[in-house]
Amino acid sequence: MSKCASFTEGEFYEVHFDSRAYVKNYYTCPRGQFLENFRSFVLRSFSRIFSTGEHIGQRLIDVGSGPNIHSVLSACQHYDEIVLSDFVDNNRREIEKWLQNQDGCIDWTAVVQYVCELEGKSPSDLEALLRQRVKKVLKCDVRLENPFYPHTLEPADCVITSLCLEGACKDIQAYRHALHGLTKLLRPGGLLVMIGVLGETFYKVNEQSFSCLTLSQCDIEEALRGAGFSIHEFNMLPVVEDPKSNSVSDFEAVFDLVAYKSSGLQTK
Repeated sequence: MSKCASFTEGEFYEVHFDSRAYVKNYYTCPRGQFLENFRSFVLRSFSRIFSTGEHIGQRLIDVGSGPNIHSVLSACQHYDEIVLSDFVDNNRREIEKWLQNQDGCIDWTAVVQYVCELEGKSPSDLEALLRQRVKKVLKCDVRLENPFYPHTLEPADCVITSLCLEGACKDIQAYRHALHGLTKLLRPGGLLVMIGVLGETFYKVNEQSFSCLTLSQCDIEEALRGAGFSIHEFNMLPVVEDPKSNSVSDFEAVFDLVAYKSSGLQTK
């Protein structure tokens, strides 16, 4: 286990986060059952939530995409306009390289094939559709009242955030503030889909440690209700082995949740 001396906020990520190593370690070439289970849970969660077509709309915003495109693979068929975003400049550059199909871009073949096997889709068709539907890749900072300042985005039908807030928010007050920021990105009745981890203090990309806000299910549910969300479902996959013995991360469970913004919530 390797905790960080101080909380690693966005500015630390800008200097130290290795985008390609992160994708390789956790998604495209995960090593060991621990990370295989993690990847499977995340991809199956997005597939379960979106592949039925129950959730559809005009605009979807993914807050804190990292260098990743996997979080919107299952959703892209159902939303005409998709915005991806991240604080780290290189993460956004990696997304842009993939969207433009540049030589040497991150190879998402294994992840795309996995999702297509779950959903009975063609990998080439899915990649083409996603490249068509992503309209913007923007800088975001969830610590701000408006995470996309100086831009003001039209309210979305759906907001996704995956493994972002616990890495960006140094305390529970900052976490609650960030959720209020997400609320303002959604139309009344809009859908929030979140993937996150419970009980985590750190995770590593290669040998570099990044800190996390340690959260319980109760912490998250209280913060969501305080931000004006009603929780529709909350699913967890506990870590089987002792998290304290794992050198990659010490999270106790990975979760997905579906919530809705109150139709009567007023935001300034």
